[in-house]
Amino acid sequence: MSKVEDFLTKEEEQEIVEAIRVAEKETSGEIRVHIEKTTSIDAYDRAMEIFHELKMDETELKNGVLIYLAVKDKTFVICGDKGINDVVTADFWNCTKDIMVAHFKEHNYKQGLIDGILRAGEQLKKYFPWQEGDTNELSNEISKG
Repeated sequence: MSKVEDFLTKEEEQEIVEAIRVAEKETSGEIRVHIEKTTSIDAYDRAMEIFHELKMDETELKNGVLIYLAVKDKTFVICGDKGINDVVTADFWNCTKDIMVAHFKEHNYKQGLIDGILRAGEQLKKYFPWQEGDTNELSNEISKG
């Protein structure tokens, strides 16, 4: 699988967008997915670049989460903003990552992303529950590079 366009079907993308919408119903946290073919730098560093490009660091509570995938490199990163990192344990995202890896090993990328997104939403809800008046600050659409 060499092209980002071939990674997920349009239907799969819509199921992932719906998972983001569902996950965000219970939390003020914002979840985004970014997919690109490859990166020439460390995946975490690239994820942080994308995090800033998508203006995820501009949410009111600093509680954005990015799931970054480099398809050809077969790598992914889950990174959270300062508001999250200040209140959670160091291994906060490991359970989400483990769920995703299990599906990815079976080449079930859509379900890995959906389960990871829903798990991230559950985790975020503990620290950033949805409050009256919360708005969706970031697009739920998958971004691509």
